[in-house]
Amino acid sequence: MITSKPPLSGMCRTTRLWRFVFLFPAILFCGCAEDKNIATVTGIVKVNGELAKMGGITYIPVDGQSGTAGAVITGGKYMASDVPIGTHKVQIRVSKVVGHKKLYNTPDSPLQPVLEEVLPAKFNSKTELRLDVVAGKNEKDYDLPSK
Repeated sequence: MITSKPPLSGMCRTTRLWRFVFLFPAILFCGCAEDKNIATVTGIVKVNGELAKMGGITYIPVDGQSGTAGAVITGGKYMASDVPIGTHKVQIRVSKVVGHKKLYNTPDSPLQPVLEEVLPAKFNSKTELRLDVVAGKNEKDYDLPSK
């Protein structure tokens, strides 16, 4: 004789669903501790004494052992979180609009801005900038000359 279990009642399924909904986030966050090997870096970027309108900043570990981090520069300000602790090469890129070009070769094509790097290579692709990032919050402002 074959016996089978009765199907789960709606109440039992609902109870299991609620247990999952409430317990899963608790289990997920219990294992998440603050990473002591990362930090936050904030600051201001100026070019020739004026706030950089738009750009980006990147942190590349000198030892090559940890990941890179970066942030967008908007209105001269940036905030990079999750920057690994240690010495980093810092690349700063600030662009300006120097013209516009068509996206397509059609008469009604939308225009795309043409950007040009404002800073010399010694601040980005061939950077000479370094920063020692320590645990917690770091603040670093830059006032850089343009090309």
